[in-house]
Amino acid sequence: MSIAINKTKCVGCKKCLSVCPGSLLKEGENGKAFIKYPKDCWGCSSCIKECEFKAISLYLGADIGGRGSKLTTDNKGDIVHWVIEEKSGEMHIIDVNRKDSNKY
Repeated sequence: MSIAINKTKCVGCKKCLSVCPGSLLKEGENGKAFIKYPKDCWGCSSCIKECEFKAISLYLGADIGGRGSKLTTDNKGDIVHWVIEEKSGEMHIIDVNRKDSNKY
């Protein structure tokens, strides 16, 4: 698993750099985030949850059944919308209430 950073959507806020537990995200010369070694990404999704501009997505490879889909999040208060976009453009949304996420 690895992330993909859309440089067009990245605004250079650097929030993702501070939450990456592996310190894999860096600031490029243009001030925007990049990952030098995508294969080293743990797939923890911390940066994805932090990016409010949807510039970072998790690549869901075929090895985990994702068939090249990409995962992003959209936060609305206590609700986190996990958005899966398939290569075909089809979208799936999984809603998780933060208050219930550690309930079990």
